[in-house]
Amino acid sequence: MIAGIPLSIVGVDGCKGGWIAVSADPGHAPAVRIYATFAALVADLPANALIAVDMPIGLPDFTGEGGRGPESLARPLLKERQSSVFSIPSRSAVYAETAPFTTVDEWYAAHRRASAVARQTSEPPRGISIQAFGIFSKIREIDALLVAEPALRTRIYESHPEVAFCRLNNGEPMSLPKKIKGAVNPAGMAQRKALLCRYGYAQAFVDQSPPPGAALDDFLDAAAMMLIAARIVLGEARSLPDPPLLDRHGISVAIWV
Repeated sequence: MIAGIPLSIVGVDGCKGGWIAVSADPGHAPAVRIYATFAALVADLPANALIAVDMPIGLPDFTGEGGRGPESLARPLLKERQSSVFSIPSRSAVYAETAPFTTVDEWYAAHRRASAVARQTSEPPRGISIQAFGIFSKIREIDALLVAEPALRTRIYESHPEVAFCRLNNGEPMSLPKKIKGAVNPAGMAQRKALLCRYGYAQAFVDQSPPPGAALDDFLDAAAMMLIAARIVLGEARSLPDPPLLDRHGISVAIWV
């Protein structure tokens, strides 16, 4: 679907079932699959596959206004869609609560403790949104891989779906939300499907039901991430910030679009 790509490209988003991946090998149509863990996803791919994933990568020891840095650069691009960019706190805050939660009360108590750590490692002091806290386990999945296997750092890139859709839409954010009060917004989904088809996806592909374990927005976001992977391979993507920041492990801290 995308000419001139010499290797496998993969777009990934977190989902209820683990991770949803939309991938395309050279000369082949895209395919979609669910993986229980990010490590399983990476192990299943060709050794040179390039991955763009909707998940924060790179965790600083201390954060300033707006989060790690990429978030504050991405938000102004999105206008009314900027609330989709969560502020991600320090490494110590992300790793503050790693035990499983068995009750709602335990969840909220853990959130309060992690927020206390976040406030101690940010200026101005800032806690953690419930939405951001909800993806910490997935952030740690990717982070653990990149710390243990530095070679993967040249193959796995952070992106963000709404920033990606904005970039693909000539710098204009999507005018319609994906969801309204937690429910799917069909008009917003149709708008994103139309944009994906402009970049080579078949209508039948984007119209298919997502596999069990993923929602429609997860599927479309992963499809957008695959287009960003293609842009990275072709040298057309740019990073926010440019050049990327680095965390204590030398992992890039940037959103690529």
